[in-house]
This record gives sequence, structure tokens and C-alpha cells, in this order.
Amino acid sequence: MRRALVPLVGRRFATAALSLVFVVVAVFAITSLLPGDATDSVLGQSATPQSVQALRHSLHLDRPAPLRFVLWLGGLLHGDFGRSLLNGLPVADMLRPRLHNSLLLAGASALLAVPVSLLLGITAAVWQDTLYDRGVTVLTLGLVSVPEFVIATLAVFVFATRLHLLPALSDIGGVHTLWQFLRAFFMPVASLALVTLAQMVRMTRAAMVDTLSAPYVEMARLKGVGPVRLVVVHALPNAVGPVVNAVALSLSSLLGGVVVIEAVFAYPGVAGLMVDAVTARDVPTVQACALVFCLAYLVLTTLADIVTIATLPGRRAP
Repeated sequence: MRRALVPLVGRRFATAALSLVFVVVAVFAITSLLPGDATDSVLGQSATPQSVQALRHSLHLDRPAPLRFVLWLGGLLHGDFGRSLLNGLPVADMLRPRLHNSLLLAGASALLAVPVSLLLGITAAVWQDTLYDRGVTVLTLGLVSVPEFVIATLAVFVFATRLHLLPALSDIGGVHTLWQFLRAFFMPVASLALVTLAQMVRMTRAAMVDTLSAPYVEMARLKGVGPVRLVVVHALPNAVGPVVNAVALSLSSLLGGVVVIEAVFAYPGVAGLMVDAVTARDVPTVQACALVFCLAYLVLTTLADIVTIATLPGRRAP
């Protein structure tokens, strides 16, 4: 039976590879259609046509788009994202510390959101239709309905402006102790985790409710299996695929939330670098940041699908 999974997993990897090819082409095409270019930011509005043409030639912006795509793709295959059009620095060197900061923010948010959401989602499913379940449902619906920037702005207003407990901006350069880490990361992590947690709780609850209503779980309940053993031994192992899928899809939403959170708190991550690069029309930097976000989303969804495929034949009756 496990051998039958190999073609399914292989097809999923092939689909991911084709999706990656499409993403690479789409990122280059979309960034090439952005209005203006880096010469507007470098030379300003008073630049002469001759100086603009000379700078475009030096930056290779006057080459045909297919040739620029081939050169860019060749660099990607060798791990070279190109150089920034503004300062001439390698994009990889600019991206590396920002990626570390974004992974730290996303990892801290996931570390908070995943266990709490699994606990709330599983317990809400076990105590379905109780006051506790209704309270969790109302809370998660409320959080899902509120955008990240509203939560982040309210956090700044309450904790920084009114109570003066936390800094409004996340200055992570001077973080050397646990207290400094908590002060710098509390508001961005909490703002990012709340919306992700709400989505994850809803999806986890739905997956567990479906599993708990399965015939083999009903049979175990009729045999007198205790509630803890019923959930841990019979329901949860068979819900691993849907739960992991829910976690991965919810974590992928972190990628969109990171952009907003980093902008609100001036956090030095990939999203902040991408926003600055879009403003300055620094196309190689925009392309590298977009690829990082797309690749992270593709990895998460592919992992979720593979786990789901691997657990489908594993359903077992008590």
C-alpha cells in the first residue's frame, strides 16, 4: 500500500516543480511591467534624457526583456539574484540578514500560534456545541474578521502610546537579553499570531469534528473507550493529515501578514526590503523578495499535501 503512495508523492513534487517554473516566469513578467524604473529614483525628476539613457544602458535596462530573463534565470540557477540597481550591492547579501529577521518573526509567531490553536481547535471539537465551543467560535470569527494592520495599530495605541509599556517600533539591533527580546517582539508576534491562530483554530476544529464523527470513533465510544484515549489514540492519529494541512495553510497566511506587520512596526525583514525596493523601482531586489515569499508558500503547501497523502491509507479502526 505504501508503494502506491510513491506515484502520488512524485506527481505532487512534479506539480510543485511546474508551479515553481510558472512563479519564476510570472515574477519576472510582473516586475517588468512595473511603471518607471530605477533611473527615476537615482536621477530624480530633473534628469536629462541623455543621462537617463546612459544610466539605463549601464544598468542593462535597455536590453530586450527575453534576454534579461535568460540572464536573470541563469543567475538564479547559480544562486545569484543579481545586484541592486540603486547601490550595486549583491541582492543576496542584502536579502540574507532580512530573511533571518523575517524567519525569526514568523518562527516566534508560529511557536505561539500552533500549540495554542491546536489546543483550542481540538478541545472545541471534543466539546462540540457547548458554551466553550461557541465562545471559541465567536472569538475566532471576530479575530479572522479583523485585518492584521488594525490589530497592530491597536496594539501600538494601547501598549506604546497609552500605557508606555512597549516600544512602538521593533528595534531588534539592541536585543541581547530575554527581556529585550520580549519587549521588541511582543507586539509584532502577538499581532501576527492572533489572526493566524484564529484561522488555524477553525480549520483544526473542522478537521477534528469530521474525524470524531467517523464510524470507527463511534464504535470506540460504544465500547466504552474514555474521552482522552478516544481523542489521543483513535481520533487524533487519523486526523493528522487534515490537521497538518490546516496548520500549513494557516502558516502560509503568515507570509501575507508579515508584509503588513513589518511595515507597521518598522521591522527590518524581507517584507520591509521589498516595500522599499518597490518604491525605488529596484527590480532585482523586488524579484528576489517575491521569489522568497512564493517559494516559502510553495514549500508549505507541498508539505501539507504530502503529509495528507501519506496519512490517507493510515486510517485505522479501533
